[in-house]
This record gives sequence, structure tokens and C-alpha cells, in this order.
Amino acid sequence: MSAEGASATVRSGPPSPASSIRGVSLQARDVVAGYGGAPVIHGVSVDVDPGRIVSLVGPNGSGKSTLLKALVGVIRVSSGQVLLGGSDVTNRRPEDMARSGVGYVPQVDDVFAPLTVKENLEMGGYLLRPREVAAHVERVIEVFPRLGTMLGRRAGKLSGGERKMLAMARVLMLEPSVVVLDEPTANLAPALAQSLLHEQVTRLAGTGSSVLIVEQRAKAVLEISHRTYVLGGGRTQMEGTPAELSANPEFIESFLGGGRGTALRVDGD
Repeated sequence: MSAEGASATVRSGPPSPASSIRGVSLQARDVVAGYGGAPVIHGVSVDVDPGRIVSLVGPNGSGKSTLLKALVGVIRVSSGQVLLGGSDVTNRRPEDMARSGVGYVPQVDDVFAPLTVKENLEMGGYLLRPREVAAHVERVIEVFPRLGTMLGRRAGKLSGGERKMLAMARVLMLEPSVVVLDEPTANLAPALAQSLLHEQVTRLAGTGSSVLIVEQRAKAVLEISHRTYVLGGGRTQMEGTPAELSANPEFIESFLGGGRGTALRVDGD
């Protein structure tokens, strides 16, 4: 990311509006995980609180997506703990994590392309009683009003940004207390990525959910984050608020394209 000679504003994250969903905290405690061979994640700890956005950044191959998969039960945790609201949920199956209030939006295969927007939302409510589904669709549309204008459109015909909005809305059908997002801006144009982060992701936190997001666009995600963890080689290399990280020359050089001419202005804490 080339920003030499540029000025960037990094904020400490959005205010947390009154929530309609009561979130719970998500913690990783010294998590070690991988795919059957040598571990990819080595003793990583993360804390995410209700109404807060916590981001994971780092180079490709640093273990960010692997950590998310371990937290939501897609891959096994070989040691350490995953805690949801203080309860140990380590190695629960993904469907059990969904029942416990964890919504997961993967980077790919995030919607059902042949189905309409409404049908995708209804699929997202698969754990609900049939009579509850319509009311939940209405609540989700209140959070993402734009979807209300495209309920009959096939998901495969949506733009990249609309598709990601639908993926997040589908997860909201179960009123999750925790939302886990894996690179929601992947393959989106910069302006669209900025809009999705500032409008859609912040709305998730506005419901009261705890939001954990993996994102390659470090500068953009810092603008909406309350706290950020930097992974490298499967380990936490640094962590802090946007203000703390923006004052770290190593972080500026590695992730904000910093140089001698870079002026970084920080709003908030």
C-alpha cells in the first residue's frame, strides 16, 4: 500500500449505539491450531467484547483465517481455549457454535447464488421455528434496509458489495452475539470496500454483537476498529488500539505504507 508523503486519519472505532441484540464476549486463550501437520497458529490470544470491532491484520500466510476457523469450530484447536461469554466452547462443531450465538461469514461460499435474497435470508434462519422466520427477515432488513429492495433478486446477480451485505445479513438471522468475518472486502474496489467497512460492518457492532474481522486493508479496518491484533508467522506480533498502533513506526512502515514523509493523524483514543 503506497502512502508515502500522504496523510492518513485513523480513528479508534465507531461509537456503540444502543443494541437490539445483547452480545457476549469471545476470547481465544493461547490457541494452537492447524490442519493436521505442524501448527499454523502458535499460542494466540484475542479478546472481543460486545458492541466492539476487533480486527486481525498481517501478511498472507500469517494465520489470520486459520485462527478464525479454529474459533468457530471449522478446524480443531490442539491446545488452548475458546471462551464464549466465559464458557469453554473449544472444539464445538460449527452448527453448535451457531446455536450458541456465533455467526461466521467465510471469505468464499458466503451465499447461495441460485437462491433469491429472501431465500438466502430464510436459509440463514434454519435453526428458527418456521413461524419465526418472517419476523427475523423483517428485523434483518431494518439493519440492512437496502436488502428490502432486492428480496426477489437472485444472489448470483448481486454486485460484490451487495453479496457481502447479504452474507452478513444472513448471519444476523439467528441474532448472533458474536459475528466473525473473514476478509469481507476481498475482491472489492477500494471505494466499495471502504463503504462496506464503514457502513455494513459498523452496523453489526451497532446491534450489540461482538465483531471479529480479518482484513487485508489495514488502514481501512483501523478506521472502524476498537482494537487490532497483528499476526505474523502464526503468532501475535503486536496489538493495541488504532492510536497505539499508529504511533508504532514498525506498524506504520509495514502496514500503512509509511515513510519519512508520512504524517499520521489520529482521532480518538
